[in-house]
Amino acid sequence: MDNLYEVNELQDYDDRKGFVDNRVDDTPIKIHQSSSSYNFGKFGISLLIIVALMIFFALGIVLGITTATLSQVSSISSCDAAVESPGITGSDPTSGTTPSTTQCNCSAGFDVLLHEMTQNDQDLRNQVSQLSDVIRNEVQVQMRAILNKTTACTENDIEQTNITETLLKTTGDSAQKLINIINTLSNHHDTSTSTAGVVNDILLVAQELLVLHNDTGALPTSCQQIKSQEPNSPSGVYLTVPLNGGTAIYTYCNMDELCGSGGGWTRLAYLDMSDATQNCPSGFRLYQTGGVRACGRPSGGAGCTASIQFPSNGISYSQICGRVTGYQYYTPDAVSIHNGPNHNNLNADYVDGVSLTRGSPRQHVWTFMNGFSDTTYYPDNCPCATPPGSYQQVQSFVGTNYFCESGASGFPGATLHTSDPLWDGQGCGSNEGICCAASGLPWFHRDYGSTTTNDYIELRVCGDEVTSNEDTAVGFYEIYVK
Repeated sequence: MDNLYEVNELQDYDDRKGFVDNRVDDTPIKIHQSSSSYNFGKFGISLLIIVALMIFFALGIVLGITTATLSQVSSISSCDAAVESPGITGSDPTSGTTPSTTQCNCSAGFDVLLHEMTQNDQDLRNQVSQLSDVIRNEVQVQMRAILNKTTACTENDIEQTNITETLLKTTGDSAQKLINIINTLSNHHDTSTSTAGVVNDILLVAQELLVLHNDTGALPTSCQQIKSQEPNSPSGVYLTVPLNGGTAIYTYCNMDELCGSGGGWTRLAYLDMSDATQNCPSGFRLYQTGGVRACGRPSGGAGCTASIQFPSNGISYSQICGRVTGYQYYTPDAVSIHNGPNHNNLNADYVDGVSLTRGSPRQHVWTFMNGFSDTTYYPDNCPCATPPGSYQQVQSFVGTNYFCESGASGFPGATLHTSDPLWDGQGCGSNEGICCAASGLPWFHRDYGSTTTNDYIELRVCGDEVTSNEDTAVGFYEIYVK
């Protein structure tokens, strides 16, 4: 029986916008694929992935960096000139070598290094050239074989033939890109060749192949579905299709345990303002203090005046897990009854801090309160402080589903207090022992049992006074559902 697929054309990747669709319209390509042609296609794509791995091996040969060479690079890098080594970086952007205080001659050091690296350059080029010929010929032979076999299976079906040619063209384009990369490696003559550029080209081709290489015809709709079908799937970005329709989207899946529950979490929201390429959501105001970037309410009066909604894309979920990190500005007062008329109104500024709700009408998920001080007693301190602020009264719709911290010691100043982030359970003052011992902190978790929903989730930054007197700025959040 034929399988029905919806295939959207490959997308370009923009560092700020993510994957950008190249198509003129949103009409998907409907593909009826027979099992025989499907198997041929998988064979061809698998072949190209193997070829890509072989190219990585060839790249290692070309680099030809020995332990001794690396040692020389390390010593040379301690000079005024900086040397960058191409490769895949880890998650710690601050990692690197410690500069040496030894005086050295950078120019002479590079001359020695270049001489040593180019002594065997001709031998390396010959080896890579031979490997390139083998890979190039094998790719061309196998692509012709795939084309002949697939055409034979579909010669009586014009539509099937056209579709097969479309798939083969995409795969063939990737093969040609691999051959171009091989040519680049073969023509590697000196250290000025951009190895990082070659690596990026390989990664782009791998992305194209992974989009095509789906073990099942229909794309998954959630990370939980992927985890159920392939329990050993790692955390990362997957191509999924919304249950409520629309084109396929790239979704980050956390396949590890979160909030005491196994993997298969679909991420709906993510912001990390320590990443200079990320910006505040629309309607939020950017704070920048001492290298810290965060997003708060726009300048003005009281209210939940900065908000953003995160659609579930039709995913039915019964659990929500996530974390939020913020910073205190001046004199917030958590859930004080002393200020403002909206203390018991979930739809208004019932808190100085962040409100997380789902759906319409709003249903409370979690509240992140911003208290006055973490060391000195004030009536506006957190309700979990020791002693609690006398003005504090936790609303019935909040219950125990909240975190509260203050980012200031003593009486807060009119500044963004960046030394003690909120709701991370760290840097707690003498008044906040109970607050910082909250279960799960910094992760919040709501489990609705057998009750499921596909509600959107909304994050609002609220304050019951003008922003010049109090505000809460968000620097990080990530929210998952399952």
